[in-house]
Amino acid sequence: MRLAHRDGQTVHLGYCTNVHAGEELPEIIGQLDTYAVPARRILGVERLGVGLWLAAPVAARLAADPSAVEGLRRALDARGLEVVTCNGFPYGAFHAPVVKHAVYRPDWLSDARMTYTLDLARVLAGLLPDDATRGSVSTLPLAWRTPWTAAHRAAARGRLAELAERLETVHARTGRLIRVGFEPEPGCVLESTEQVADELAGVDTRYLGVCLDLAHLACGWEEPRDALARLAGAGLPVVKVQVSAALAADHPEQAATAAALRGYAEPRFLHQTRSAAGHTADDLAEALDAELPGPWRVHYHVPLHAAPQPPLHATLDVLRDALGVLVGGERALCDHLEVETYTWNVLPSAQRPVTEGQLAEGIAAEVAFARDELLALGLHREPVRELIR
Repeated sequence: MRLAHRDGQTVHLGYCTNVHAGEELPEIIGQLDTYAVPARRILGVERLGVGLWLAAPVAARLAADPSAVEGLRRALDARGLEVVTCNGFPYGAFHAPVVKHAVYRPDWLSDARMTYTLDLARVLAGLLPDDATRGSVSTLPLAWRTPWTAAHRAAARGRLAELAERLETVHARTGRLIRVGFEPEPGCVLESTEQVADELAGVDTRYLGVCLDLAHLACGWEEPRDALARLAGAGLPVVKVQVSAALAADHPEQAATAAALRGYAEPRFLHQTRSAAGHTADDLAEALDAELPGPWRVHYHVPLHAAPQPPLHATLDVLRDALGVLVGGERALCDHLEVETYTWNVLPSAQRPVTEGQLAEGIAAEVAFARDELLALGLHREPVRELIR
């Protein structure tokens, strides 16, 4: 979906396909038919953006076969879908029974992470619509926080310099600019925008920047205006925004709140928990067992349009404040916005979609929510030529 900013810039809005489990190309196409195409039709738009998640093996095969990339692009075009961004955070097996810390491996100290990210950049260069200004790839915040020594930091700095050089080569060979955004997340080397400004100081910002996940920002209890000013002061561009909301609990010590929270303590994903007073736990169950003082924000992406089980709530105030700074001013600070709620299939059972159609409807409702927030900020729909049926 495309919206126009008052500065004339096209702002791309879509949803991230890491909510779907398939990792082979036929499965990926099948998932687009099952979920993305129905969501586009529900939304009534000519084109729907999909933030494509490709596991490392299929990304490598596509990067080695330009004809296969062209075939994927034709398949996307035929379905009224477009790709301007890829999610390069999960390397693979993102829907295994237990993911937890495995999502941070391989990290940016490894050759495998470099190879995967460059494969995605090459694939994306072939998938970009002809009129797209640039593409983006989001990636993990360097590594989980431990161990992280001075030697690790120096090695990572060398890898980031190499990454920029190799993205410049992709740009020269394809004529398409692909930028990589490092995504701060609780518990990682890059958690706060202060850490981002420190660790990424001096990188080549033609090709490297930040992917700002609004749920992660909320979990850090950062005020969006201050956080974005800090990034701007460091000269770091926001190359991608994940429009997401975290789970919040004002009084986790109360029995009803704790009971509701336990419904979200599930075994697949890590749900880092942070309190307003700075208390931390690396997973929700750990926070509950430790009885951390509240209020809490929990790294659990909840559907944007549907309130969590009371008395819990979502961090929509942070989402709105951040979008106001990012695209509500005279200039758009980012043009790639992606709804990233990958937790649909692990929600408490009363909120979990039962059928494929319900998930497609939920995805459409989230994108519609994000669209309406952007329209309220003064963006407007680009002219529609003819709906693809």
